[in-house]
Amino acid sequence: MKIHDTVFGLIFLALGTLVLFAIRGFPNIPGQPVGPALFPGLIAVGLCITGLMLVIKGVRQKTTAPWFAWEDWVRSPRHVLALCVLLASVVFYIAFANSLGFLLTSLLILIALFRVLHVAWRRTLIVALVATLVVHFAFYKLLRVPLPWGVLTPWAW
Repeated sequence: MKIHDTVFGLIFLALGTLVLFAIRGFPNIPGQPVGPALFPGLIAVGLCITGLMLVIKGVRQKTTAPWFAWEDWVRSPRHVLALCVLLASVVFYIAFANSLGFLLTSLLILIALFRVLHVAWRRTLIVALVATLVVHFAFYKLLRVPLPWGVLTPWAW
């Protein structure tokens, strides 16, 4: 979908303003020159400036282009199916990650996504398994993010 710059600018402005409003209540840390609101505030200001620039650019363009225009892929059943599988995979992860565990859930999602994109079965299985293990190692071991084990809890390492 092609979205006019003015629309994105307004979205960025609204998001930046919302963040600036939300960080007003962040407490200051005694004895510290910066607090927890500094970095979100900088990002919010950047969003507001970028949004304003996009709005100005969009207003200056005196084109009759529509604010929203569908791309050609929307008429392709294969691409629409891939989008639906992608969205369903997010819902599937939310619904089943705790009961199945990260490893099984991620593996199933990657297999479904690769297959809908017509990746060969052998490559699908190899890449899905390796990617799942690498992501699990990176988050669980290196970053110490507590990923759910689900049915594999007895074999957790």
